[in-house]
Amino acid sequence: MEKTIQFVANYDEWQAVKKLGIDEKTDPKTIMEFLASLGTSLDNKIEANLGKIVDLKKIDAAISELKIGKTDSEIAEILADVNSRKINAIINEICEKEGRQPNEQRELKGFCRVYAMKTALKKCGLNVDYSGIEIPGMKRIMKKKKE
Repeated sequence: MEKTIQFVANYDEWQAVKKLGIDEKTDPKTIMEFLASLGTSLDNKIEANLGKIVDLKKIDAAISELKIGKTDSEIAEILADVNSRKINAIINEICEKEGRQPNEQRELKGFCRVYAMKTALKKCGLNVDYSGIEIPGMKRIMKKKKE
């Protein structure tokens, strides 16, 4: 039986087929790079779809007002700011729409908190996922993300 990792997406603006055959000669680095590429694609689509449900621009605007720094104390301040009442109030506002069930609101708030934290930490120059690593096969994905 062939060992593989496969991913197929075929909907709307996302058509992707990613497949990696694995045998005894497959280098763990190759598997790691493949999974990082897949994870970056998934993260991008999660954020794109989240943006179709809630107004992420409000979170972006609030984060752009934060004092972004690179020292340990400045990063600690960013972490506190992202967890502040102000950011949470914005997340509550965009997630608590009429007709949404409490469980759906709770789930959306979780996605928005992760989005807010990743956005703030990336502005500080921190790698919070694998998208910042230069992997030869990921150059095309990273180029699309920057556009």
